[in-house]
Order: sequence, then C-alpha cells, then structure tokens
Amino acid sequence: MTTEPLNWIKSSYSNNGGTCVEWAPESATGVVPVRDSKRPNGPVLTVSPSAWTGLVALARSSDI
Repeated sequence: MTTEPLNWIKSSYSNNGGTCVEWAPESATGVVPVRDSKRPNGPVLTVSPSAWTGLVALARSSDI
C-alpha cells in the first residue's frame, strides 16, 4: 500500500521567526495530522476535523 505525501501547511506564526506547528488538510482517513515544525520527522498528532476547528477557533480568540 502506498500513501501520498502530506501537503504540510506551516502556521502563520512560524513565518515571524518562530517555529510553531504544521498541519495537513484532512486525510483520506478523516483525521487532521499536526506536527511540530521544528521536528518534521518527529511524531504526528492526529485529531478529528471538528477538534482541529475548535483548536484554531480557540487560538484565534485567545491572547496566547
């Protein structure tokens, strides 16, 4: 079985000199992969699309 490489998208904060997270659009398995942009070969967290949407909404609404 072959898998297509993921199209990782870097957090907009990563472009400001920092390193944050990268995510890939929902995969065929129905999950959103998330990883540390400093460790592209490190572990990948997978979350449901609704969990990802909630996390993004929280980050946008918080002063974190």
